[in-house]
Amino acid sequence: MPSKRPYHHGNLAAELIEASFGLLAEQGLAEFSVAKVARALGVSTASPYRHFADRDHLLGAVAAQAARELADRMRADAAAAGADAGEAFAATAGTYVRYVAERGAGFDVIFSPTLTAVQSGGLAEGRRALMDLLFDLAHATGLAPTREDAFVLLERHLVAAHGYVSLFDGGFFTNRNPTASSIADRATQATRTLLAGAGAGG
Repeated sequence: MPSKRPYHHGNLAAELIEASFGLLAEQGLAEFSVAKVARALGVSTASPYRHFADRDHLLGAVAAQAARELADRMRADAAAAGADAGEAFAATAGTYVRYVAERGAGFDVIFSPTLTAVQSGGLAEGRRALMDLLFDLAHATGLAPTREDAFVLLERHLVAAHGYVSLFDGGFFTNRNPTASSIADRATQATRTLLAGAGAGG
């Protein structure tokens, strides 16, 4: 359970979002609740509802922030990968693993079906910006000439990255004391393999 910490007066909404990330990283989406977030901050269980109507609205704010943060990190890592478009795209697999391992909020949170009705907090815009970035990177590889091809490539890329971090969080990788960084490297290599297969007509 995240340790209790005092929040700054007047900034409870931001503190609730940050504490939510901590809870997600430690316990996962299935264990997420407003009451647990409140207890982590040492405030009453009623306090969050002054800022968020219910669990979904708090989680929606977390998802929106996660989408923005993840897009920013992916954009930076893709740029740092250099001029090769395939390497830029592959780098985002590692970004995803590292981000989820740190923050606890991946696509299962960002695209949670329970948040469909949540329109506030920029969630729809954050989702769209994140997917547009990934789509553009997939298309730039030159291995996905049509929009449909780009989405298939992107889908396979994300399935591998999400699968790696999910298995890592679940304790599947027990050999050689894996770290989030080493699993991120495996995810990046998986996308390189995917791209090599696509280039060979696979």
